[in-house]
Amino acid sequence: HVELVESGGGSVQSGGSLRLSCAASGYIYSQFSMGWFRQAPGKEREGVAAIFSTGDTAYADSVKGRFTISQDSAETTLYLQMNSLKPEDRGMYYCATREGYTTPWHRAPRINDLDFWGQGTQVTFVS
Repeated sequence: HVELVESGGGSVQSGGSLRLSCAASGYIYSQFSMGWFRQAPGKEREGVAAIFSTGDTAYADSVKGRFTISQDSAETTLYLQMNSLKPEDRGMYYCATREGYTTPWHRAPRINDLDFWGQGTQVTFVS
């Protein structure tokens, strides 16, 4: 039973930083892909960043240079370091995973790329 639990969301000002975490349990994948997605009110869920068991990463153009996806050495926690945050970065952030080898993408993840999802953590802005 795969379980993903996100945390670290909160309220932030423009230019601020947050680090999101996604604790994974219930499985051990030697080969995998994992990703972060976000969904703003009234908008479709969009891929933000992905990481692969090869160590490769991929990002949406809108977050390149500002966000960094990473994992701890045990590969049980996924992180998203978000710097220079903008109001358009607000939304519910979800992590997701898929078992098995995936040829690393050179693009943002898509919803159908991944199978198991967490419940999300909210990022909001304050003026």
